[in-house]
Amino acid sequence: MGDFERAVLGHYNLNHPFPEEWPAEKDVDDGSGDDDPKVSRTKAGALVRRSKSKYAHLDRQGSERRSVPGSERGGDGVENLVQKDEADPLGSSGSVVQLLRSKGLPVDDNAKLRNRFLLSSTSFSPTMFLAQVHAADSNQSLLDGLEFLSRSIDQKSASLKVLVESNFERFVRAKATIDNVYTEMRQQGAPAAQSKTKLGIGPHSRHGSRNSTHFRTTSAGGPLSPGLPPEGAPDRKKNALTKEAEYGVAGIKVPLIEVAVKAEEVWGPALGGRERESGLKAALAAVDNYTGVYEVSPSIADCIKRKDYEALVEEYGRARKFKEGAGIVVENAAHGGTSLSDAQIHQIIVTARMWLDVEDQIEGFKRDMWRRLVGIQPSTQSGGMGSAGQPEEHMELISILLELGVQDNPIWVWLLSRYDHLKSKIISTSERLKMQVEVLRRNLAVRTPPGPQLIASNLRASVHQGLKHKPECLDESEVIEMWDLTYSSLNLLLASSGGILGEVLEFWDTARAFIDGKTQRTLPVGFDGQSRQHHRLSSDGVRDLQSGASELVNLIRDNVFSFFADPPIEDISLLFSPLPQTPDTPRTPRTPHTPRSANLAPGAFQDPRFKFDQNNPPPPSPKLGESWEKFAFWPPYSNSLSGVYYLGKALVLIGTAASEMAGISGVNHETGNLERMKNFVGGTRERCVQAICAAWNRDAENCKVLEDWTKSNENTSLTKMPSHFRAFETGVLSGMQKVLYVSEAMTKAGSAEVVLPPPTKLLQMVRTQFVTSLYKAFSGMVSNAEKPVVLTTNHWDDDPDGIANPIAGNAKGIIIAHPINARDKGRRMLLTLANLMALRSDIVPGLISSFETLFSVTLTDESKTIHDVLGQIDARLFASVNRATVDKLSRTVREGIQDPSWAPKIGTRPAEVRPYVYEALLTLVLVHTQVSTTAPSLTSQILSHLLEQLSSLLLAAFKARGRFSLSALMQATLDVEFIAQTLSQYTSERASELQAQIYTELDRGTDEDARKRLQKELPEMRQVLRTLRETSRAELYVSMCLCFHKINRLLVLASRSRDRPEIGPNGSRPSAVSDQSLDIHACTKRGLLVVYRVIICITPMTTDEVIGVDLFNSKNKLF
Repeated sequence: MGDFERAVLGHYNLNHPFPEEWPAEKDVDDGSGDDDPKVSRTKAGALVRRSKSKYAHLDRQGSERRSVPGSERGGDGVENLVQKDEADPLGSSGSVVQLLRSKGLPVDDNAKLRNRFLLSSTSFSPTMFLAQVHAADSNQSLLDGLEFLSRSIDQKSASLKVLVESNFERFVRAKATIDNVYTEMRQQGAPAAQSKTKLGIGPHSRHGSRNSTHFRTTSAGGPLSPGLPPEGAPDRKKNALTKEAEYGVAGIKVPLIEVAVKAEEVWGPALGGRERESGLKAALAAVDNYTGVYEVSPSIADCIKRKDYEALVEEYGRARKFKEGAGIVVENAAHGGTSLSDAQIHQIIVTARMWLDVEDQIEGFKRDMWRRLVGIQPSTQSGGMGSAGQPEEHMELISILLELGVQDNPIWVWLLSRYDHLKSKIISTSERLKMQVEVLRRNLAVRTPPGPQLIASNLRASVHQGLKHKPECLDESEVIEMWDLTYSSLNLLLASSGGILGEVLEFWDTARAFIDGKTQRTLPVGFDGQSRQHHRLSSDGVRDLQSGASELVNLIRDNVFSFFADPPIEDISLLFSPLPQTPDTPRTPRTPHTPRSANLAPGAFQDPRFKFDQNNPPPPSPKLGESWEKFAFWPPYSNSLSGVYYLGKALVLIGTAASEMAGISGVNHETGNLERMKNFVGGTRERCVQAICAAWNRDAENCKVLEDWTKSNENTSLTKMPSHFRAFETGVLSGMQKVLYVSEAMTKAGSAEVVLPPPTKLLQMVRTQFVTSLYKAFSGMVSNAEKPVVLTTNHWDDDPDGIANPIAGNAKGIIIAHPINARDKGRRMLLTLANLMALRSDIVPGLISSFETLFSVTLTDESKTIHDVLGQIDARLFASVNRATVDKLSRTVREGIQDPSWAPKIGTRPAEVRPYVYEALLTLVLVHTQVSTTAPSLTSQILSHLLEQLSSLLLAAFKARGRFSLSALMQATLDVEFIAQTLSQYTSERASELQAQIYTELDRGTDEDARKRLQKELPEMRQVLRTLRETSRAELYVSMCLCFHKINRLLVLASRSRDRPEIGPNGSRPSAVSDQSLDIHACTKRGLLVVYRVIICITPMTTDEVIGVDLFNSKNKLF
């Protein structure tokens, strides 16, 4: 395209040289008709149009001052300087637009795109220009184009320079004229002097020019008063173009406002009344025609306020029908191509406004329902029905949301919020359990360890009361407090009824009901079945629910196992952290926000036991090397009885919970879940057994403090120690059996697959500890018996544990029946020996039998070992008890027989036994008295043993003497026979053998003649023995008389001292007198030996009684 063609197109404002139709924009009048030179006015003022060319609309040069040929008019009718087409600035083409059009670019339709390629446009893009127009040019072509562009720029610069030089004065005058006119308009109404100053006009102004006459101003006041306006002249300042004068409008604004107000006051009521009347009539007619539409919105608001959800759904249904009716009207009009009537338009407007308000209320109501739905956490449920067959609140809310229609599935949202709630509740409860138990554990650990008296008191109370179904007496109150807290927390976690596990099971049952579609049968489907899509959960949702339920189960299992398996925690800072606030609304209905610890009870950490200063937390438990330091669940210094009781209950919870969790159908189908449940129960049980065995071992060492040195009510030969020990061991064994086998958790079907029988390792551990506890108990009993004490001024210096003096060690004030003088080591040894014999013969076999029955094992080797150990201890203690007596008898017999006066003179017949016999018998009488009053069951055994020892001593003494004359043989025979007849009821086979050996030795030490003569003297010796026995009876009568006299005296003293305690003679106590009087009264039936022992060794004697005793001693005989 040449320059001429381009000029033609620009002149006539065409796109191409051969148009096919008349341009549409030429039909629009641009409002310049009055300025058309072809139109003029006549003298009468009429408009006369002269003839115009038929191309006048194309040739607008005369009317349109086009400065650039080819410029185009924009969409707003304003022309711009951008041409529709240009020549290539590089000189390679005559038309840029034509070249772009040939390349397929829509430059005719898209002006913005075309301007990117035109050099006259401000949005010209050199990059795009070169990339599209000169994409195929060579380097030489581009260099030639660059040279052409440089020449064009130089030519245009020269033309512009010539234009400016030739019209410079015109430019200056035009600029000055514009500035002065603008200044005069701004300074209109200002004083003349000020105006001249601002204009720069003064007596010596240099701003004048040859054409300055154009800028002269005439003062409004005339030459005589240039600064003041003439009187009556208008205030021209109001018309000045300043901000203060509101740019010339201030002068007329106020009068116009006043006129408008006045007109409103005069004509407003008259003109507005009819309009108001017509408006009211129209509004009343509209209300009558659309009463139902106007009533829907208030009715919905009232239903929401009254919480009448059924009526709300009905009203919302009415609103939807009204909306659908208006929509049908619009659709019919659109389909039929007809216009809407005024009534229809009014119906549509009223309905649209009503629907907008109803939707706003319903959306707000839905938000409230979402908030309530994700915030509600029901307790125990049954099939989605509450009490009295009423639906649960969450089901009611889900039904309402489905009725109203929602995008998100309310069933899924509620299940997800329930899952989040349970998860945070499990975590918070587990953390609270660990923190609170650790606080109580530290409080117990930092206390002073309990002493023997407290241990004895606790063990006695636990044996007496704890085994009578009083668990609060099993241990100290602080220890029981920790046990109760542990069990209650575990019950809160694991109870299937009322616990978190029960909520998890209920959650899964509810989810299963939704997955199977059983619960949805009663749910609404919404308007036109819109909510039916929410009745079925997606496969991904079902998998998420299954994995969520499995996660909750694993979370419970892991937290409980961590509590038992892990050592005590170090960080208890959670107790000092404030609880986060629970938000009232979820962040989104699909993902409700439920933070951790949001579901804790409001007073979860308000217990004063767990409120501490953050700067002074409970100190950590000291490291003392105790066995309980590695168990977070075991209270420090707790005994094994309380441990087996509470841990047995806890394991029943754990076993039952594990069976419940393993039996959840549809959740725990993954491989290894059953094995993890087995490990959970087995690992927890093993930790419990380890802790119990450690406490059992410590309690066995402390079992010696169970000895209170009081007679047993069932067997007066024993103290209460054997029965206490049997009760203790029985309690531990029965509790350990419950811990190992968890039989109470086997009620649910399938429990046997989770709660397995105890492994051999645990049984061996319990087996070993049982035997160890017996050994340590035996050792403690012997230690009690051999404990040396020193009596000084009626105080036992070496009795810090209160063991020898049970009354002093009775911390809990238990009344002790049948007390004995535990300060006497001999009595302690006798009672301990009797206790050991009872253990050996009855209690230990019974315990072994119980162990074998409870744990289904046989303790053959252990039973034999225990029996041997008991035999060794019994033999050692029995020898220790009789050692002093045997030594005394040995000394008495040796000195008596070796005495030169023992053998009668040769040829004389002995008439009585020698004094050493009476002394030996008296020693045995004292032993008999002590044993029969302390441990009667040992009397026969000890006296038989002493008789054997005495016989052995006699045999040894006679062997040492060698030869015997007839008189000596008769004396020896009389001594031996008197002892044998006196102690005939205690004669054993060994004693008979020894006596036979004595006669054999006597026979060996004499000749045949003496033997024959002895046979002749035997009748006479029998008579002597009979006389000695009769004499003893007479002396017994005298002694009994003296004894009864003493008994009466003691009884009187006891009755007087009952109400008036005082120190008796020789420092004796009235309480002792009372006890002695009872002992003497009981001993009157036992014979003189017992009474004689009591009178001589215990009670003070009068002068007459001393004379009687001296009489006996002077005769040196007892019978």
